[in-house]
Amino acid sequence: MDEVSPLLTDLYQLTMLQGYFDQGMEETALFELFVRTLPPGRNFLMAAGLEQLLDYLERLHFTGEEVEALSRTGRFTPGFLTFLSQLRFTGEVDAMPEGTLFFQNEPIVRVSAPLPQAQFIETRLINLLHFQTLIASKAARMVLAAPGKLLFDFGLRRAHGAEAGLLAARAAYLAGMSGTATVLAEGRFGIPVFGTMAHSFIQAHDDEREAFLHFAESQPDNVVFLLDTYDTEAAAEKVVSLAPRLRAAGIPIRGVRLDSGDLAGHAKKVRRILDAGGLREVKILASGNLDEFALDRFLREQAPIDGFGVGTRLDTSADVPYLDAVYKLQAYAGRPRRKRSEGKETWPGRKQIYRRYDAAGRMAGDLLSLEGEREGEEEQEGEELIVPVMRGGRRLRPSPSLAEARARAAAGLSRLPDPLRRLTEASPYPVAVSERLRRLAEEVDRGDGL
Repeated sequence: MDEVSPLLTDLYQLTMLQGYFDQGMEETALFELFVRTLPPGRNFLMAAGLEQLLDYLERLHFTGEEVEALSRTGRFTPGFLTFLSQLRFTGEVDAMPEGTLFFQNEPIVRVSAPLPQAQFIETRLINLLHFQTLIASKAARMVLAAPGKLLFDFGLRRAHGAEAGLLAARAAYLAGMSGTATVLAEGRFGIPVFGTMAHSFIQAHDDEREAFLHFAESQPDNVVFLLDTYDTEAAAEKVVSLAPRLRAAGIPIRGVRLDSGDLAGHAKKVRRILDAGGLREVKILASGNLDEFALDRFLREQAPIDGFGVGTRLDTSADVPYLDAVYKLQAYAGRPRRKRSEGKETWPGRKQIYRRYDAAGRMAGDLLSLEGEREGEEEQEGEELIVPVMRGGRRLRPSPSLAEARARAAAGLSRLPDPLRRLTEASPYPVAVSERLRRLAEEVDRGDGL
């Protein structure tokens, strides 16, 4: 991603840093990002956005102009402004790899760094990880709802800003969708791009058939006609009539798109027209305010639709527009810390998640435990989900490619228990808390520390 100014943050990050600076509070702090509870209708979440976070941390610095802008506010002391001019992230990051499925109260990122550094990055960290995790989790539901179908992100124009639209394309592809209409995503992330035409292209011509012909001549390798500007079935007949001419010119018709009305009903009629005209290989695509529930319905109705363009309801995660994602202090200066606010309690210390699988290879349960504290037989089982990714403010190794993250996501979805794969809310996935972690929380509450 393009470099983002560190001033794109909440004011309280800087006012807290001034307080830390004044008191010389620079010992190591441990923060963790997690989601307190899964939102209604969500049986799992998918981690995404780590790559953009690591980019941000490696580039983090204040320019002279940014320090001067803060100076003009009169809120900060000269000594603190000098401190900011020298600020770099030198800490550690451990995280779930992108594409990992996770559940309530499970840390997906741990940050260990001098307190001012670990504190300051909170806003941008949540901003990056929350959004892509939100979209990847939504897209994963669509992948489960329409297995084997082509799925494209069409949501840039309705996304909440340019960066959101671009990152939504990345998160959706990571989760298993086939591509995007967002052109920049191809060059930036290597995501396949897909596009057809708008109704305006048809309307700008005096004749619909002529519009189809002109588009095919201009885009001979990407001929997908939009059928529903006027009369959907009549347009399909025009496509059939054009096919011999285009075939003679070496131009294949790859598909047709439906965007309004009874999509399933139109698809069945259009399929009959195309098949009768010898165009069995032409795919039918559908778009228009779709989500995972619509996709599921089309498959149950056996609608002959080969692919779907999903826009607004994906890029805004319309039914669940936010997650209860928080970034909380779990240790400072060698002592565990625990928030005890009503309904917002945290588990203290540096934690790990161990995942167990059943005999069939399906996910069977997670254990939230202190890292390295495998006391009992139960705690000795399972895959560790959090791995080291950054030390001394630099990546330990090149990040996994987007293709690798996509493969991890697909593997995770294949190992979900059947009830969690459904679109309806299931019984919560079991996430146990180790006895040692429970005891530590009690000790912190009593003021016993470690």
